[in-house]
Amino acid sequence: MLRVIATSLCLQRHHATTLRLNVRAWGTLSPRENQQTVEAFYELSVDIQKVRKLKGWVLHQFPAYTKEVAALLEDMGASGSIIAHVLAVHPEAILCNPEQMQTQRELWMSMCPNQRELIGIVEKFPASFFTSSDHHDNQRNNISYFQSLNLNKRIITKLMASAPQSFSRPVDQNQLMVSTLQQAYQELGGEEANMKIWLQKLLSQNPFVFLKSPEVLKQNLVFLRNRGFSTAELLHLLAKLKGFVTELNPDSMHRSLHFSQETIGCSEAELRHIILKCPALLYYPDSTLAERFKGLLSAGISMSQIIATPTILELTTQIVNYRIQRLKARGYDVRTGSLDVLNGTKKDFEMSFGKLQLRRERPLFNPVAPLKVED
Repeated sequence: MLRVIATSLCLQRHHATTLRLNVRAWGTLSPRENQQTVEAFYELSVDIQKVRKLKGWVLHQFPAYTKEVAALLEDMGASGSIIAHVLAVHPEAILCNPEQMQTQRELWMSMCPNQRELIGIVEKFPASFFTSSDHHDNQRNNISYFQSLNLNKRIITKLMASAPQSFSRPVDQNQLMVSTLQQAYQELGGEEANMKIWLQKLLSQNPFVFLKSPEVLKQNLVFLRNRGFSTAELLHLLAKLKGFVTELNPDSMHRSLHFSQETIGCSEAELRHIILKCPALLYYPDSTLAERFKGLLSAGISMSQIIATPTILELTTQIVNYRIQRLKARGYDVRTGSLDVLNGTKKDFEMSFGKLQLRRERPLFNPVAPLKVED
């Protein structure tokens, strides 16, 4: 039995060696490539063909710290497959020296509750973890600043992972954006006690808000004020739009509002009322709105129904048609009923659909009807 196992292992080793040699023969190994990097990538089962195709320049860099990166990730709890994935999608990681990597590890661990969560972040956002040492001071300063705002660590970690550029730039730029947001919130009548929660929601919804100019926010608020929205209504919109308020601009909003008003055939006041119920109309381009209006009207839904439930426009035509068919199969006609059952997220719809089905299956109880008694 032992001889059979030994023979089998020898054959497997020979097959693996042959396979590796074949892969190398097929590859385009340039004399200028760092052979130590190439060898290390093969040993770690990194998709080197993918690296050569997308970021081949990394293989030409000297020095490289492939084994050190792998050792660091393994020490943090990463499996072999995760290490191979990280190096395949972000091979630039091997250009960070061990001292830089250790500094990053300590920096991130000051925010992450454990190394398991940190490995999950590195797997999804490797470029956010393996950054230049030139940014370490800015990262520390920005972390300290966001902590001073009483933002919880989970929000800060999400910002670091999703929008690392916000942490690599000087802290005063982020301070200016936060100051602009807070000032706008207070000027519109927002309560000081609710500002922290509002800011957390805004940042968690759109981590890239810091990459926008504070002037964009001011211009958008001025535009909406000129369209007749009151201070209280602007605060409502700011709360509803959250981080997306910086993704807007006056020109695009003007086109979207003009198209919506022309399509619905309503007054300025009526349009403002609709926007307050569905702020998404501000950032959908007119081409998207045209498709969705057409899809709803083609399904037999009236314009008055759309006005009553404008958030139905947040759903794609495909989703609307799918839900209509499911409701139709249960005998519900959206043309004569409320659109509330059709509206909302997938979870919302399934709950509404379930309640609708339950009502149809449950018999009505008549307290005066005679009871049927078997003889």
